[in-house]
Amino acid sequence: MHVTARFKVEGSVLSDTVQADMVGVETRLELESPEQIARLVRNTERGCFVMQALMKPVPITGSTVLNGTPMETPR
Repeated sequence: MHVTARFKVEGSVLSDTVQADMVGVETRLELESPEQIARLVRNTERGCFVMQALMKPVPITGSTVLNGTPMETPR
């Protein structure tokens, strides 16, 4: 399995404008045996956490704690 992920980052951490984006993923599965190929591909894709998270987005939550005290950080 060959996987290539493509990302881009714009802005500046120092200026508080950084923005990271995933712009794509390419996969190539190379097989040498024709037996059960369709089953293998289906199970591989259904069992891939990254592929499933990108196809069916899930909520992401985050928190920041400074010296034991929760801190508000605008997103």
